[in-house]
Amino acid sequence: MPTSSTVIIATRGSALALAQANAVLARCRALFPDRPFEIRIFKTTGDKLQTAALASATLPKGLFTKELEVALLSGEAHLAVHSLKDLPTDLPEGLILGAVEPREDPRDVLVHRIPGGSARGFAPGTRLRDFPAGAVIATSSTRRGAQACDLHPGLRVVPIRGNVGTRLRKVSEDASMDATLLAAAGLRRLGYRIQPDGRIEGGPSDGDHPPTASLVAAPIPASEMIPCVGQAAVGIEIRAGDPLALEICSRLNDPGTRACVEAERSFLNAMGGGCQAAVAAHATLDGSSTLILNAVSYLGGTPQRATLKGDLSHPVALGSDMARALGGPDAGRR
Repeated sequence: MPTSSTVIIATRGSALALAQANAVLARCRALFPDRPFEIRIFKTTGDKLQTAALASATLPKGLFTKELEVALLSGEAHLAVHSLKDLPTDLPEGLILGAVEPREDPRDVLVHRIPGGSARGFAPGTRLRDFPAGAVIATSSTRRGAQACDLHPGLRVVPIRGNVGTRLRKVSEDASMDATLLAAAGLRRLGYRIQPDGRIEGGPSDGDHPPTASLVAAPIPASEMIPCVGQAAVGIEIRAGDPLALEICSRLNDPGTRACVEAERSFLNAMGGGCQAAVAAHATLDGSSTLILNAVSYLGGTPQRATLKGDLSHPVALGSDMARALGGPDAGRR
């Protein structure tokens, strides 16, 4: 591989995005010690819309990816690091998904206060179905909100914005909300650790630590709350035909994780939705040649669920079959 130019890794500037980009940077430097790499931050449209409700149907796809993709197409960057759940299933012409890194814990986590303060709290180990009727769950994810209300129809869902630290602070200090739902992978990548008793320790290395002493957290089984398509996976987008980026991605890619997320993304694409659609899908490996795909759709109002198995070598077909099983409008598309 030539060593004449620096490889630019494009990323958003949020703490979580930078944690992911720095992890990719470390792997790149370890795999290609003679090649210089550099992270470059780009501010995306989604970063500028911190007060907008992300579930709004008027917001475009690619809120957190467009500016990074422009950088790729213009040659300002060689690799763009994304939370794969944010990457639209239809990529711009000239760009491809070059690699998918090994997946972190894909589960969602329930975070709530414990008794003892001025605001009400609940004992460690309290599950969503154990909350009293009228309890307020703060989430801007239609997928999480729909599944939470499916588990406990008496819950009330309200929107919440901000990064992980901001959301933890709001739940800790705002008595108008009882709990929130976060991604286990995001917490871990930011340095948070959930102890066996539910206590939340650690946090970002930059020292911006919200008050967590009054909070506890517990992962929700993926069988109860199916994760978002691509949740916990990091995707690396590149220009099609870029030999340098292709060579790097060939070393970064995890084939098993890639097959799983391709099945999930195929399902989402055939359902006609984006990352805020009220659908969820999670694929896992069953042995060396089989994928198991679990999915749910709330697009028709009544929840529709299914579990399908398919060949590891045909993940796109499995996702399309799942969409057909759940009545997706574009389920016949391959």
